[in-house]
Amino acid sequence: MVLDPYFEPAVGGDKAFTVEAPKIKFGTGSLSEIGDDAKALGMTRVALYTDPVVAKLAPLATARKSLEAAGIDVVVYDETEVEPTDRSFKAGTAFARDGNFDGFVSVGGGSVMDTAKASNLYSTYPDDFLAYVNAPVGAAKPVPGPLKPHIACPTTFGTASECTGIAIFDLLEMEAKTGIANARLRPNLGILDPSALATLPRSIVAANGFDVFSHAVESLTARPFSQRPAPENSNLRPLGQGANPYSDMACLESIRLIGAHLIDAVNETDNSAHHEALMFAGMLAGIGFGNAGCHLPHGMSYAVAGLVRGYNPPGWPSNHPMVPHGISVIVNAPAVFRFTGPACPERHLKAAEAMGADISGVALSDAGGALADRVIDMMRQTDMPNGLQGVGYTEDDLENLTDKAFPQKRLLDNSPQVPDRDQLKELFRASLSYW
Repeated sequence: MVLDPYFEPAVGGDKAFTVEAPKIKFGTGSLSEIGDDAKALGMTRVALYTDPVVAKLAPLATARKSLEAAGIDVVVYDETEVEPTDRSFKAGTAFARDGNFDGFVSVGGGSVMDTAKASNLYSTYPDDFLAYVNAPVGAAKPVPGPLKPHIACPTTFGTASECTGIAIFDLLEMEAKTGIANARLRPNLGILDPSALATLPRSIVAANGFDVFSHAVESLTARPFSQRPAPENSNLRPLGQGANPYSDMACLESIRLIGAHLIDAVNETDNSAHHEALMFAGMLAGIGFGNAGCHLPHGMSYAVAGLVRGYNPPGWPSNHPMVPHGISVIVNAPAVFRFTGPACPERHLKAAEAMGADISGVALSDAGGALADRVIDMMRQTDMPNGLQGVGYTEDDLENLTDKAFPQKRLLDNSPQVPDRDQLKELFRASLSYW
C-alpha cells in the first residue's frame, strides 16, 4: 500500500482492512442527554449496569434521571465486579435474562461495560459459556445475530470498551484472563462525558493512562494487516486485523495526548483541566485497537492478572487481590518494546517522540529502547509498580506466567515479532524490575 511501506503486500497476505467506526457522543454534560438517545434506539425498559461504587456517584444519578424523564422504565444492576470473572458475567446474565429488558445502559468502567455486553449476548442467545469465548480457550462461536441496543457511558478513560466489540474477564478455573471479541458486541452508542472522571483517585488515573497508551502503541506497532493471512471468507476478517492506516492516525494522537497530560493529571492537586484530553485520548486509542488489535503487553497481562496472589492496589474498590488491567499491561511493556523494536523501528521511534521523548540522535537500532526508557520514566513519575516484582511476582513464577500467557494466540500472533515459548519466558524475566 502506497500510504506507508509498512503495509507492503505479502504473498498470501490480506489485501484489505475493515473500518469499524463506533458511534460516539463526546462533551461535558452529554450524559444528561441519554434519555433522548435511549428513546431514539427504541428502549422502553432498560437494564442499567453499574458497580457498587459508581452506584453512589453523580454519573449514575444523572443517567437514571434522564432515562426516567424520557419515560423509560429503569432497573439498576449494581453488583458488577471490578475486573469481572466468568462468575460475575453469569450473574449479570441471570439478571438480564429474568428482567425482560429491551435495552442496556452501562455506567462505569470497563468492567461494567464488558459485563453489560456479555449479559446482553448470553441473555439474547443462550449457549454454553465457553461457546463465544476466544479460541483456544473457547470455541469462538460468532454472535448469531443482532443484540439489543446498548449505550455505554464510561466513568474511566482506560479501557475504551464503549468503542470496541470486546469483553474481557477472568476465567477462574484457568487463573487467566480471556475474552469475547465480535463486532456485534460494540455498543450502539458511547457517551463520553469528561466530568465523569472527577472522582477518580490518582492511582486509577495513572493506570488508566497507561492502558490508553498501551492500546495505542500496540496497535501502532502491531503486525501490518497486509502480513496477516487473508481470510477464506471476507466476513471472517478478525477485529484484531493488524496495524492499518485508519488506526495509525488515532493511535499517534492518543499517544501524544497521554505523553502531554498524564504526569500532571496524576500529580496535580486539581487535575480537572486534563480530563477532556485524557478521555479523548482513551476514545482515540479505542478506535485504534478496535480496528488493529493489541499484542504482547496485553497477551502477557492476562497471566499477570489471572495469577495474582496478594497484591491489593491502592485506590481500587476491590474486596480481593487484583492487578488492575492498566498496571498488568504496563509492567510488561518496556521489556516488550526492546524485543519488538527491531521489527518496526520507525514506528517505535514515532511512538517515543509522541510520548514526549527526545529522539534527537537516537539511531533506529535503539528505537525500542528509547520508547522503553520514556515509559519507565513516566512509570516512576506516576508511582507505578516496578515491574512484575512490584505486583508480587518472582523468578519462581516465570514458568507459570508463561504457561498462562502462551495460549493467548489472538494477541501474541498480532505482534510484529512473534515470540516462541522460550522468548516469552525471557520477556517475563526482563519484566521483573526496571529500576
